[in-house]
Amino acid sequence: MVIWQQQSWPQFQTNAKVIDSRLPQVLVLQKQLVASAGGLPEGLDKQAELDALVQSAIKTSEIEGESLNVGSVRSSVAKQLGLEQAGLPNAARYEESVVEMLVSAVSDLEKPLTNKLLCQWQAALFPEPPLLRRVAIGSFRDDAEGPMQVVSERRGRTEVHFEAPPAKKLAKELKSFYTAYNRSSSARDGVIRAAIAHLHFITIHPFDDGNGRVARALTDRALAQCENTSIRFYSLSAAIEKNKSAYYQILEDTQNCHNKRQQHQPLDITDWVLWFLDTLEQAIEDGLLRVERVLLKARFWQRHAQTLLSERQLKVLNRLLDGYGLEFVDGLAARHYQAIGGGSKATATRDLADLVQKGCLHALVGGGRSAKYRIHQDKADRKK
Repeated sequence: MVIWQQQSWPQFQTNAKVIDSRLPQVLVLQKQLVASAGGLPEGLDKQAELDALVQSAIKTSEIEGESLNVGSVRSSVAKQLGLEQAGLPNAARYEESVVEMLVSAVSDLEKPLTNKLLCQWQAALFPEPPLLRRVAIGSFRDDAEGPMQVVSERRGRTEVHFEAPPAKKLAKELKSFYTAYNRSSSARDGVIRAAIAHLHFITIHPFDDGNGRVARALTDRALAQCENTSIRFYSLSAAIEKNKSAYYQILEDTQNCHNKRQQHQPLDITDWVLWFLDTLEQAIEDGLLRVERVLLKARFWQRHAQTLLSERQLKVLNRLLDGYGLEFVDGLAARHYQAIGGGSKATATRDLADLVQKGCLHALVGGGRSAKYRIHQDKADRKK
């Protein structure tokens, strides 16, 4: 029997002692991020929010095996946030629709979740009907072509990972889901509510397609509600995408009651909640790094507003600043400089030496042909 067939479904249970040993650490980080983001100067908060939204749009689609145009996504997010769009391409309809859905998910947080809102989000994922398959857009599935199953193809064979409740039960299942989701909760309970809501919704699987992306959107909404802010500085979807195989495995195990704790109590979802907390922690840590990156870039260009730099040097420096803590963590080598800015190896070596002399970069220990470089930070910056 799968989880929704259990007699006590959907009365989920967790081991409070186990959860309480893990949750406080996540809540501390959550408060730290909200405080750090709240201290960003005017304008910089929008840059951090833009970066997080771009990541969410791209990664929630990548989890489902879809690739979005990064430039188009950035343009769409900039438009939604009222930021300068100069130099960005025109947003394509699909990317614009996805971004609008993500923004809608964390807007008007006091409003309850409803069928209408969920169907609007799902419809936004399909601005054009798929050509090769039938998908009910803006409405729930009817199982006309058979039961809703999560499947994969392996070596020419179809493997069924999970079968969702039949369409005739959707009205009852969704009513139960809304009762739990729309119940107010404290910040402490709100994180657990978000974890449970994600599992609950994706188990119901009410749409022909788009269930995963809608589940992540409503999870973002639940987190925004417990943080009491619509502004997002971290991307849960990006953290999930980093651990995509583990995400699918813990979902499959929990939905099919295969976790050890479920041998004694099928509705015990402690293992799922622990995985969710680990992933949320990673997302928040990435958010803290995002805030640090935005501040670093702003302070850097304040110091070097009058520094004479070539277009090639500007391009490389902005790449280093935008990817601070994500790319070139072991340092930037001459070959990296060539790949980003172009030119010969001799030009790269000459440019790098010039950037060190001007205080933009500093050389790491080692030197020689294997010399690597990092953004130079003043002592005052490193203390902040």
